[in-house]
Amino acid sequence: MSDADLLTEQRRAAIAERLTRDGRVVASALAEMFRVSEDTVRRDLREMAAAGLCRRVYGGALPLAPGAGSLKARSADRPGPKAALGRALAAAVPAGALVFLDAGSTNLAVAEALPGEAGLTVVTNAPAIAAVLAEMPGIECFVLGGRLDPRTGACLGGQTVREAERFRPAVAIIGACGVDAEAGITAHNFEEAELKAAVAARSARILVAATSDKLGTAAPFGVAPADWIGTLFVEADCAPERLAPFAARGLAIVRAEAEAVVA
Repeated sequence: MSDADLLTEQRRAAIAERLTRDGRVVASALAEMFRVSEDTVRRDLREMAAAGLCRRVYGGALPLAPGAGSLKARSADRPGPKAALGRALAAAVPAGALVFLDAGSTNLAVAEALPGEAGLTVVTNAPAIAAVLAEMPGIECFVLGGRLDPRTGACLGGQTVREAERFRPAVAIIGACGVDAEAGITAHNFEEAELKAAVAARSARILVAATSDKLGTAAPFGVAPADWIGTLFVEADCAPERLAPFAARGLAIVRAEAEAVVA
C-alpha cells in the first residue's frame, strides 16, 4: 500500500469516526480539518457511501439509518421506549379524526395505545395493526390492500397507493427509517417511500415518532421534508444536541414520558 493510500484510509476512518460521534459531517469543514481540497473530501464521501458507510446529502454526509429488520425483530427491540412513544403519540390524536397509521413497530405501539372511545377512523397498510384495532369496537378500521411485504409487515405497491389516495387524513402517523432536519423523512424501501409520500401529501397534519438511533440519519429514499412534520415525538432521554437542528427549524417536539422503574 502506498503512502497516499494509507493517508486516504486514515482520513476515511477519521470521517467514519466523526459520523458516529457527531452525526452529520460537512465537506468544507472536513477539507479544512484534513488540509485537503473539498473535491478530495467529496470523493471520500462518495466512495464511503458506495461502500455503505454513510449517506450522501447536500454539502456532506449523514450516518446510515438503522437497518430494517423484520417486524417481529423490530417489535422485540427496546419495547419499553416504543410503548412510551406510542402512548405519547396516541394522546395527541384528536377525537373523531380520520387517521392514517403507517406500518412499523413503533406505530404498532401507537395502535395499542389508541383510546377505543375516541370515535376514530383509522386507515392502515399494516395487517398487524388492523388486528390490534379489530379488538377495539370503538374504532372503525380500513385496511389498504396490495402486496404484503413479509419483511416490513406492510401492504405496498401500486394498488396500495391507489387505495390510499381515496383518503384525506386529518392526521397521518408516518413511520420513519431515518429522520434528519435537512434530509427529512426517509425510508429504506422505494415502495414504502412512495406510499408514505402519497399519504403525507394528502394529510392535514403529520406526526412522527422516532427512536433516538433514527435521529440525524438518512435512508436511501425520500418521503417528505422535515418542515412537513407537525410534531416530532422522541424518547424521554433523547440528547438535546440531537434535537437542536429540529428545534432550529421550528418543529414542535414532544418527549415521551419515561417509564416508571419498579423496584
